[in-house]
Amino acid sequence: MTIAGSGDILVHPPTWQQGRADAEKEGRDGYDFNPMFADISPVISAADLAICHMEAPMGPGSPQDFPRFRAPTDMAAAVKTAGYDVCSTSSNHALDQGEKGVYDNLDALDAAGLGHTGTFRSAAARARPTIYTVNGVKVGHLSYAMHFNGLKPPAGKEWLANRIDVKAIKAAAAATRKAGAQIIVLSAHWGTELVHEPSGEQLFWARQLIADPNIDLIIGHHAHVVQPFEKVGDKWIAYGVGNTLARHDFPIDANREGVIATFTFTEQPNHKWKVTQARATPIWLSLKPTIRVVNLAAAIDPMPRLDRRRMAYTAAIERISGYVNSRGAAAAGLRIDH
Repeated sequence: MTIAGSGDILVHPPTWQQGRADAEKEGRDGYDFNPMFADISPVISAADLAICHMEAPMGPGSPQDFPRFRAPTDMAAAVKTAGYDVCSTSSNHALDQGEKGVYDNLDALDAAGLGHTGTFRSAAARARPTIYTVNGVKVGHLSYAMHFNGLKPPAGKEWLANRIDVKAIKAAAAATRKAGAQIIVLSAHWGTELVHEPSGEQLFWARQLIADPNIDLIIGHHAHVVQPFEKVGDKWIAYGVGNTLARHDFPIDANREGVIATFTFTEQPNHKWKVTQARATPIWLSLKPTIRVVNLAAAIDPMPRLDRRRMAYTAAIERISGYVNSRGAAAAGLRIDH
């Protein structure tokens, strides 16, 4: 059973402008984000369950940039086409468009056939465990963010978006296990932006959560840069998988980097599931001549040795590998695609 997770999808003006240009090439209205994901689609599609992180809410109307993002709803169909099955939705931008924005985002995900958790339409929806049955295996999914950039849900509607609270997460994991989940994955939106090492807060939360018998894997994002993977006992924490699709102005290189984290779970004689293989696939946001997410190792292979992109891509893989391995992940068995 393979589960893949990748980082932030956060649509900035250059990204939606590229999406509009790609749609116009096809002679149609709206936005076409499919070409941006095409290069990583084989890795995403190969997973039994692929989890995206939809950082900004999608909704009708003109797209909006920082500080209150709104992404075109066409993004949902592109994410589904790329091979993602579900998305985590709790992030610091989850409430950017208010209560209606939460609902609009969930409507877009539903219309594309994508599962979701982290933001909700009701208290009952939040209380109901999110479990996906994949190849006969029941996988539970939790999604929590450390804050909402100072925004708050309307009074009495705190259920709109999950905020990190260790006790609440453990309770949700226990309820998800009781409901039949055989594997439980936590998507955690945490850390310090543009900092490659986990913050003290991340480490404090991670240690408590990975020790919980009902949490089998943690995949983190938010920092917009790649952070370490770490094996704790027989479980894995990916503290930060960087960006999948985001176009920040600074720094120039670091936030163009990300990884697709793929974990293979195998059922044990006691019928419990544990990770038996961990893999990191370095990815990169190419800006010229068009904005595209690149699978670095696959892109390098056919390139001539003196191709300038080959040198840039090789350097990016080396940087990403260093970040991922800074807490001993390779020695613990992590495979990094080169």
